Amino acid sequence: MSGPSSSASIDLLGDLVASARKAGADAADAVLIDSVSLSVGLRLGEMERLERSESGDIGLRVLIGRRQAFVSSSDRSPTALAELVERAVTMAQIVPEDPYCGLADPAELAHDFPELDVCDPVEPTAERLIDMVRRGEDAARAVTGVTNSEGASAGWGRSGVAIVASNGFAYGYAVTNSSFSVRVLAGDAVNGMERDYDYTTAVHFADLRTPEEVGRDAGSRAVRRLGARKVATRQVPVIYDPRVARGLISSLTGAINGASVARGTTFLKDRLGQAIFPKGIRIIDDPHRQRGLRSRPCDGEGVATSRRAVVEDGVLTTWLLDLRSARQLGMHSTGHASRGTTSPPSPSPSNFYLEAGAVTPAELIHDIPDGFYITDLFGQGINGVTGDYSRGAAGFWISGGEMSFPVAEVTVAGNLKDMFLNLTPASDLVLRHGVDCPTLRLDGLTVAGR
Repeated sequence: MSGPSSSASIDLLGDLVASARKAGADAADAVLIDSVSLSVGLRLGEMERLERSESGDIGLRVLIGRRQAFVSSSDRSPTALAELVERAVTMAQIVPEDPYCGLADPAELAHDFPELDVCDPVEPTAERLIDMVRRGEDAARAVTGVTNSEGASAGWGRSGVAIVASNGFAYGYAVTNSSFSVRVLAGDAVNGMERDYDYTTAVHFADLRTPEEVGRDAGSRAVRRLGARKVATRQVPVIYDPRVARGLISSLTGAINGASVARGTTFLKDRLGQAIFPKGIRIIDDPHRQRGLRSRPCDGEGVATSRRAVVEDGVLTTWLLDLRSARQLGMHSTGHASRGTTSPPSPSPSNFYLEAGAVTPAELIHDIPDGFYITDLFGQGINGVTGDYSRGAAGFWISGGEMSFPVAEVTVAGNLKDMFLNLTPASDLVLRHGVDCPTLRLDGLTVAGR
């Protein structure tokens, strides 16, 4: 089985795996990643960065019995590759046994590879990126109230990935990513200053939002935060803007990661098949979304991928599993293995999103006499073992169902088990990122201020 990447990469890895077998490995697989990137940065109209980089790495995994070892190299000369094989086999002979390691059974391997349109054939020029950052920062600085800039940046990258294994798997594909961001400040040292940002990212360069739109939004976000103040500590309904709601749903991906489940280090370790969200909530993991930022035709172990409802009608239906965590749990891989060249595969989500609800964001807010609309979160105060949640926050106070004044320097706290069970999604889902979520309402959280 071969894919659309360079046949030379497949041939090189095939020879490497064959050499490992001849040197004494019972099984082996190899991954090659070739990357090229271009980035520019500008501040106050002056260029600060223009960089182009190219890299290439090969990772080899060899297995002898229940022992495995990993080695990597950026040198592809015959001598270097021969040394790579020798080191890997030697290491695999002396490392401790791992009863759960191993390649995929041939029956688990992907045979059909969907065309996902994840590689943009057009590479933007440096001049085009420079034009973007100038236009974007100019648009942000033109917003009344913006007084300074932390800069604008744009980037593009392409990676070619190839995997070959001794179980018969051989495939390769390429992916691209483009991004653009602006960060500015509003106000002054006497009356107070606030900063904010906006950004856009996409597989295809043409799918990015315009620099002017991103710049204006960054400037407007910073200005509307001026005059922020603390509020008294209380329990109130909290609204999560989509920008921060994505982070809340990302917490779920960590809690259902098969490696964490196998170790027993997640607050959801005993909740498979149980309701962890309200009825009607549906959360999807879709590796086959066209032009998705995390789309993939197969996983990092060659296992077939598929679209899954991770949460169906509020019920947790699956873990995110690679081969190792699946074996630990007595289950089958769900095709969620990801890998680089220097470490073993591990589970990770693909395009992960909470489906839209039936009400608009305005309808979520209109019956709240006092509440908090969060636009930014700070810190990493999430305990994955207990689900305890405490993060610094900024946003706007809700009074009488409407936004009234900006809020800063407060903390929002709760427990993810309760938060998941008491959330309501709005109807404004937009699929732009690897993790996406509509506006969310959560009742009964503690907002700690003065």
